[in-house]
Formats: sequence, C-alpha cells, structure tokens
Amino acid sequence: MPGISALIHTCNDERRLGRTLETLRPCDEIVIVDHASEDGTVKVARDYGAKVIPAVTGVQNGAYANDCKHDWVLCLQPAESLTEALEATLLEWKTNTPPKGTTAGYAVRIRSSENGQAICQELRLVNRTKLNWQGISPEATSGLPVLEGDLLRFEPAA
Repeated sequence: MPGISALIHTCNDERRLGRTLETLRPCDEIVIVDHASEDGTVKVARDYGAKVIPAVTGVQNGAYANDCKHDWVLCLQPAESLTEALEATLLEWKTNTPPKGTTAGYAVRIRSSENGQAICQELRLVNRTKLNWQGISPEATSGLPVLEGDLLRFEPAA
C-alpha cells in the first residue's frame, strides 16, 4: 500500500492551519515547510504531529518534496481542507495500489468554501519520483486522472 506525505508551506497561518491538518487522515506523514512564521504556526503544526522544516532562502518550494518519506506527495495550502469525499477517495486509492509507472499524479478539484463554486482543477497528488516542480504545487499537466471529492479553499476573513 503506498503511503502519502502531505506537504504544506506556511507563513503565519496559526489561525487556519488546524482546520487543514484535521482533514489529513489519509496521509501517513505531514511535512510543514515554515517560511519564518512569527505566530504560533509551528506549535500548531507540531501539536498535530507534523514534521516542521524551516524554509531556506533560495531553495525552490518544490524541492522540499525530497524531505517527504513517501513517493506520493499531496500538495496543499494552509487555507485548504479535504472534503470527506476526497478523504474517502484517498483512503480507497491507497488500498487499491496504483500500477507502477501509470501516472505522475492526480488532479483535484478546488472549490470555494464560501459559495461552493468551483475555482479550478490542479495537479495535487504527485509521484515525486516522476515529476519535479518549483512552486508550492506542480504546474498543471493535461490528461491526468481526477480524484473524486474536492479541496475546499477558505478565503481570509475581510
């Protein structure tokens, strides 16, 4: 059964990170890359058992996938949470091991938590042995399978 590492980049996300971490039950490891937070972000991450890595100036965000224990990396933002449907899909995906060499990753639909409207679809579950990326999540690649369920994106309060 393949393991999944969640990879989240943070900076002063103490107030919203807990909601994200609560939904990561399908993940076998949580890696937080902290970009010099000055609030309680690191404490929240550690309270949830996450491995916290301080960001290093000049290192591409995607390079931190090398710090993950598992080949499959779920890239998230601290203001995103898995829906129950996506949690169930990931748990099922893990038990039905994908054939080796079949895909570099899976796309996930992202929708607004405020109005439920679809925002976009992005590559978020990535096989780090098949794909390198520079940003927080990989660039979109067409023709990838889409996982059932959604990521909810929570906008900051006005």
